[in-house]
Order: sequence, then C-alpha cells, then structure tokens
Amino acid sequence: MEKREEKRNLESIPVGSLRIIPLSSCKSLGEKVDSYLVKWRTERENEHKNSLAFAGYQRDSYILDARLPRFGSGEGKGEIKESVRGTDLFILVDVCNYSLTYSMAGHENHMSPDDHYQDLKRVIAAVGGKARRITVIMPFLYESRQHKRTARESLDCAIALQELIHMGVDNIITFDAHDPRVQNAIPLHGFETVQPAYQFIKGLLRNIKDLKLDSDHMMVISPDEGGMSRAIYIANVLGLDMGMFYKRRDYTKIVNGRNPIVAHEFLGSSVEGKDMIIIDDMISSGDSMLEVATELKKRKAGRIFVFSTFGLFTNGLNKFDEAYDQGLITKVLTTNLIYQPQELLDRDWYISCDMSKYIAYIIDTLNHDSSISDLLNPNERIQSIVSKYNS
Repeated sequence: MEKREEKRNLESIPVGSLRIIPLSSCKSLGEKVDSYLVKWRTERENEHKNSLAFAGYQRDSYILDARLPRFGSGEGKGEIKESVRGTDLFILVDVCNYSLTYSMAGHENHMSPDDHYQDLKRVIAAVGGKARRITVIMPFLYESRQHKRTARESLDCAIALQELIHMGVDNIITFDAHDPRVQNAIPLHGFETVQPAYQFIKGLLRNIKDLKLDSDHMMVISPDEGGMSRAIYIANVLGLDMGMFYKRRDYTKIVNGRNPIVAHEFLGSSVEGKDMIIIDDMISSGDSMLEVATELKKRKAGRIFVFSTFGLFTNGLNKFDEAYDQGLITKVLTTNLIYQPQELLDRDWYISCDMSKYIAYIIDTLNHDSSISDLLNPNERIQSIVSKYNS
C-alpha cells in the first residue's frame, strides 16, 4: 500500500509555482515536508517539464526565504527575500511552539501563540498580495479553544479566521480543530480540519505486536461528550465498541472559576480485560486523561493507549511518568504537528506520529488543483494496514 501511495499521480497543471514558507516555529516539520516534495517531483516523470505551465516545477528546495527580525523594543516585521509573484504559497505555522524566544528591552521573552499568530500576519503582509494563492497550514488552530460564547466574552478564533481571509488567505488547513464549527465564521472560503486517525493506528500497530483488533478484546473511549465523533470514527473503522465518560459537576459551587467535577460517569459496555484506546484532540495538563484512565482501571480494563493530536503537556511529564510506572497507561501517541521537547521524545511511554508525509501529500495535491477528499478520508488505508497486521 505504501508503495502505491508513495507518489500521487497528478495529471493537472499546477496553480502556480509551488513555494513553502515554514515559520521558525515550524522549521523541522517544514524541512521534512520539503524533502518529500523534492523527492516526488524529481521522480515524477513529466513530459511537460519544460513547458511554461510547469516552470519551477522541480527545485532543490521549495522553501522560500522569509525572515522575521525584531527591533530592540520587541516589535517585529516580516521580510521576504525573493520574488513571490505568481507563486502558489503555503505558509506553515505552529502557534504552540513555546521554545522560541526573542529579546525585548534586554529581557528574554518566550513566544506565545499571540506572537506566532502576529508573525504569520507579518509574512502575509510582506507577500503583499503578489502570490497567486495563499494557503495557511496551521495544525493547532489559533485560539480554537475559545470557539463559543458562554458569557460576555470574545470569540477569538472566529476573529482570527476572518482576519486571515481579509488579508488575502484563500485556504486554511488545520488538524483536528477543537470544534470544526468555527468554519462558520468564514463560510465562503476553504477551511479543512484534517483527522490524523490513520497515523495513530499506524503508530499503534507498528509498536504493539500483540493486539487483537476486535470488539471482544478492544474498545475506544471518548473522555468527554465533546470529542465523541473522533471516537466513533476510530471505533467504526476498526470494528470496535465505543464508550464515553461525562463529567458530573456541582453547579452550586465555583472553584478556580469553574464548577468542580464531582465524578466521571461512564456510558458503555463492560471494559473488563479489554485494551482501551482513549482518543482526544489535545492533552493540555493531562489531568482529565489520567482521571479517565484511573476510572477505566477501576473497572478492570486491560492496557490503555492514549491517542491525542496535540500533546501540550502544560504541567510537565511527571504525572505521566508516575501513571506509566503504576501501569495506568501503556503508551501515549501524539503527532509532531506541534513542538515536541526532546525529553518527551525520550520517554518510554511515548510514540510520536510523523505527519510530514501527509502534509506533503496535501500540498502536492492542492498545488495541482486536484481533490484531496481521498486524503481526508483514510478508511481504505486504515483497512489495508489492519489486514496486513492481522495476517
């Protein structure tokens, strides 16, 4: 299957000369994506190679030289060091990369999501409308957790999406948006939220050799009602049962600005002796994930595998180390769509799912103005990898 998928057969003419700008927050992911594109386009035998429509089709690198210098005051600007006229431009940004710093009045300042988002706008502003088309690939959607109003508060994600569209962005591609309905803020423009289900299943099957993929031995769990659709999808493609937790809160009290959770209630069939896949869009502090794992263990569940698109680990890794040592969790799988510190990559309980090839497929296909619907629905690829595993 991998071989057939390796290089997509793209017959149509490119929209424009392909260029990528990975912001410094996304540097290593951008370089991996670039190397796939260089490899495929060198191998893709094309009789139109010398025609005008395919000018600049093969390059040693598709990365465009863009810089974001800062003044001593901490203010910044965007600079583009080569022509972007007529290009089909893809800008990659990781708003969660807290490892980057800049100097402000002599102090070292860590970049926040706001800083990364502002840098993205600076690059778009430096392009100045000269590109033929601009696609922003923002794996973790900026402010996506602030997607609906519950009181008098700002709707930051919707504002950000509209701002990007007004600046001339044509498409926004994100992964596993916290709530995909934020796309209603820009109903006339391209907005894709991509699910990394295939990469999770591949990562699990490659690393765990004795799984029994049937409903008698495995189950998929959603840690809350909000993320049920992810769990339903994985359960359906693997032919497993699904269970769900919901939080029972005490609405008479407010602790730290929210109603305290009294209990995690479980809905679903018996989990006894079965391996569990818990799937969610992000691990922030990881508390709710570990509480769910604890509840499952109380109900005599077998091994517990955690799938999460974004591993933020905002409170460090110690809790996960303890949970692993106690046998609460077996493996945690997250993607390389956001910054991963080396200490995370070194953990025994951690499996990293590389998304660079998938992003390269999406960019390659979109540059040829071809449909990406088969990329967005990986059911066929999942079935083939499962049957290979079982045989």
